[in-house]
Amino acid sequence: MAKVEHYYTRFEEGEFYHIYNRSIDKKLMFKNEGNNLFFLKKFHFYLDDVLTLYTYCLLENHFHFLIKTSENLDNYRIANKISPAISAHEIISKQFRRFFQCYALSFNKQHDRCGTLFQTPFKRARVKNNQYLIYLIYYIHSNAQKHGLIADLKQWKWSSYNQILENESSLHQEIIQWFGDKEAYINFHITNFDNL
Repeated sequence: MAKVEHYYTRFEEGEFYHIYNRSIDKKLMFKNEGNNLFFLKKFHFYLDDVLTLYTYCLLENHFHFLIKTSENLDNYRIANKISPAISAHEIISKQFRRFFQCYALSFNKQHDRCGTLFQTPFKRARVKNNQYLIYLIYYIHSNAQKHGLIADLKQWKWSSYNQILENESSLHQEIIQWFGDKEAYINFHITNFDNL
């Protein structure tokens, strides 16, 4: 269950956040692979200009993201003719709303459904220390196994676990370095499941 403060946490520039939410009726919000792909595509479309996605896990009726907000949104404000008085929280929250609305409209149309899809407001918790940041990466990746959707978190297609291991991007290398190296990253995920 979400902590009350996770409904009201305000976004600030240059900070890490755990973003999570579920469908309003706890029913499926991803019914096929196309839904998952579209969800991630639209996430990047609406949010890449204001934050960076570090890790994710998409499940049947909910999702988890670890994001870091942009260090400085002044260029975004200028490019989009947004007043300097508009806060980072307002900008990022609006982009999340647009993303959720876009996905819900598409999902509803495809599955002959109407009405709200996501619980509101969506949950977000600021990550305040590096130790918790490392644990949160593991927690997000382990969710499919925790919920019994798969026997081994490494087999879940809709998480960033394997992408981080296989992709040599600077972002993924940064994540690996937080654990020490690839072996430590793998071992942390193996040894901590019983602690959930």
